[in-house]
Amino acid sequence: MKKYVFDSYALLVYLQNEQGADLVEAMIEEAQNETAQILISAVNLGEVAYIIERAAGTKKLNEAMALLETLPIEVVNVNKEFALKAAKYKAKNPIAYADCFTLALGVQTGSQIVTGDPEFHKAADQASIIWLPEKIKAN
Repeated sequence: MKKYVFDSYALLVYLQNEQGADLVEAMIEEAQNETAQILISAVNLGEVAYIIERAAGTKKLNEAMALLETLPIEVVNVNKEFALKAAKYKAKNPIAYADCFTLALGVQTGSQIVTGDPEFHKAADQASIIWLPEKIKAN
């Protein structure tokens, strides 16, 4: 069975129907067909929540969370051991702390990380990564 760990980037691409959403949707369909497992850390789910609420408000956040509840995505809670593993990755890598939870979960479970976040290039030698298209930033 394939195993994926979604970074917040992957869920946001899917929820906002951005470039790469079709790839994320295909992985979700694999999980619905029980040929794949999808995980996300609770920290990264929280990241998705605050980004949506900040950009679009509480109503859109509630709609997004209701949709996510219907998807075959397992939210992995953070305990002390998990937090300390993420901290080790943060100590060794110049990436965002929330990204370290994705990295730790991917390595711990032997899953492929799904992201388009360019920060992960700094840790690409430590995990298997499926790259989504990067967002083009406006100047």
